Amino acid sequence: MHAPTRSPELSEARSAGMLNIGRASEASGVSPKMIRHYETVGLLTAAGRTAAGYRIYRDADLHTLRFIRRARDLGFPVKQISALLGLWKNRRRASADVKKLAAVHIEQLDQKILELQSMRQALAQLAAHCHGDARPECPILEDLAAEAPPVEDSRRGARPSTRLQGPPSSQ
Repeated sequence: MHAPTRSPELSEARSAGMLNIGRASEASGVSPKMIRHYETVGLLTAAGRTAAGYRIYRDADLHTLRFIRRARDLGFPVKQISALLGLWKNRRRASADVKKLAAVHIEQLDQKILELQSMRQALAQLAAHCHGDARPECPILEDLAAEAPPVEDSRRGARPSTRLQGPPSSQ
């Protein structure tokens, strides 16, 4: 029979180059809350623990956290980050697989850009019709409060154009 493995004290873990969650957060640029989340969803292997139960992270964990952070900065969703991490760790990967994931994400970003431009155009049109003075009438609020027409695109509740037809009335 083997004796149970003893968890290190925090000071021993630090001496061995490991970091607690706060320091891992500072070193990686990922908040402690998100580090715990990435562990929960499986992007990051479960952290080691000290005798007192504190999470401790190795250099390899920090490298993975920085990878995740950069992927998030580029807008990749968790599912795609998981795939990218798998490819990153697989030294026999084909770069074509990585490029394919990037190309799909670029298409998604292009679609999002079109949606944002449409929202901006709709809001600009509403703002142009608002007098912006002491009057209580406000076409922006009227549009937001109006019953939404059937949505044709994939975004829930998206209304790419406004219902305003003509120039603002002068009162």
